[in-house]
Amino acid sequence: MTLLQAFKDNAKIAWGIVGGMLLVLAGSTALLAKTAELRYERDINRIVFNDNWELLEDITRKLGIVNDSLDGALSGGPERPANSPYLVVSIEDRRLWYKQGDSTLFTTQVAVGSGKTLIKHGSREEYKFDTPRGRLVVQSKEATPIWVPPDWHYLEQAKKRGLGVVQLQRGQSVPGPDGSEITVVGSDVVRRYPDGRVAPFEAGEEREIIANGNMIIPPFGTNQRKFKGVLGTHRLNLGDGYALHGTNKPESIGQAVSHGCVRLRNEDIDYLFSIVPVGTPVFIY
Repeated sequence: MTLLQAFKDNAKIAWGIVGGMLLVLAGSTALLAKTAELRYERDINRIVFNDNWELLEDITRKLGIVNDSLDGALSGGPERPANSPYLVVSIEDRRLWYKQGDSTLFTTQVAVGSGKTLIKHGSREEYKFDTPRGRLVVQSKEATPIWVPPDWHYLEQAKKRGLGVVQLQRGQSVPGPDGSEITVVGSDVVRRYPDGRVAPFEAGEEREIIANGNMIIPPFGTNQRKFKGVLGTHRLNLGDGYALHGTNKPESIGQAVSHGCVRLRNEDIDYLFSIVPVGTPVFIY
């Protein structure tokens, strides 16, 4: 064997050893990475189980994996309040935080806008059911709020049930199939019978007035256009018809199903109502 051949053989052995060491190192690195991943998942599960969302936010911020983050929302808008509490709603996470500085005073799941569009039949008019993004303010607070359904409620319900729509105006009447007529007397939509008797309708959500295959839209200001219980126990008004409010459908919490408002469980809005003052900033992102 020549000196050159011996050198080549030794080089092959050396590279073989180096290659083996690299494989071992790669395997060890993968094992360590897998172990770290399992530990991370375990820790996250513990955080979620214990409802320690503030710690979870801190971890994701440090790892640089925050998506649709609070910091991003606040940095892109007006300056975060220094000492006063403020509300934050994440549409993507369907979660609300009541914060002061970097501390979370309260957090809970919410329901947000569905994002669907309703087009009025025979018209170019459309309604988009989005929760608005940006900086809003708690303008007023209400206990046992009454919902005055907009026109889109009746259009949506009529479409679901395959009905037409009739907008009832004061001074007008809609004939009934039994010789009666539907009209407005004072603050009530009533059925007036041929003998002069009148009977006010008992209307509400899923108890709308229907006649001759049409859903009747009562005039604003009538009792039949005031629904109780739909908005839960309390409401924090944000302006332009939007609000944080309770619900009579707690199963909807955590979903994108509202018509733009932010829904909370009644026990959650009860608590916020007691601690959130009028004028509190609300950041929705």
